[in-house]
Amino acid sequence: MTKTRQSLGRRGEELAAALLEGKGMVILGRNVRTRYGELDLVARDGDTVVFVEVRSRTQTAHGDPLETVSRAKQGRVTRMARWYLAAHHLPADTYCRFDVVGVVFAPGCPPQVTHVVNAFWA
Repeated sequence: MTKTRQSLGRRGEELAAALLEGKGMVILGRNVRTRYGELDLVARDGDTVVFVEVRSRTQTAHGDPLETVSRAKQGRVTRMARWYLAAHHLPADTYCRFDVVGVVFAPGCPPQVTHVVNAFWA
């Protein structure tokens, strides 16, 4: 991944975290490494642990960033979430949710941030 894409991703994750905190969520982790990959954000919304995939783009010509979370990616995020719950000794009946935040950094415009709650199910 190029430094420009990494920087774009970091900026998107910062905006996503700020949005979630503004909605009253508590950020539990950023760029959480698991044996299966990296979770962008992990948050708590009341009694719910929320696993958040953040997708950032500079344009929407090739589709909305929210459309880029494939079935395969959903499966990886689900696997990483299971690992996170086990590693943090959370009860098996902990309620979880999978959200996606899309960020578009269009030239000359303020960033457009979209939050989809329950974007997919495990």
